[in-house]
Amino acid sequence: VQLQASGGGLVQAGDCLRLSCAASGRIFSSYGMGWFRQAPGKEREFVAAIRRSSGSTLYADSVKGRFTISGDNAKNTVYLQMNSLKPEDTSVHYCAAGARLIVTTMRLGRAYDYWGQGTLVTVSS
Repeated sequence: VQLQASGGGLVQAGDCLRLSCAASGRIFSSYGMGWFRQAPGKEREFVAAIRRSSGSTLYADSVKGRFTISGDNAKNTVYLQMNSLKPEDTSVHYCAAGARLIVTTMRLGRAYDYWGQGTLVTVSS
């Protein structure tokens, strides 16, 4: 499975961006997909995840109400719509896919099997 993330850029506080993660290879409907991010000097953190089969979603408290994760199974693509961006959202965003994700593990990076390259989101104040 290969994951290709795109959509990052430089925006101002309050602006919106939509990230995309296109998956190729043998990715099954049972997979879960997630977004993580890592700011300079900080550890990687969970942002959002979605289970492809059910469409159920999970969000970090810091983005709940501002970000929306969605998926298009026909296109094997997952999106992260980011609204009301804040300077503290500045980070490299990574998408990931996991074959055996459950609700209790979707926040954990180590539960994911495949990772894409990052896409940089920079939010200026």
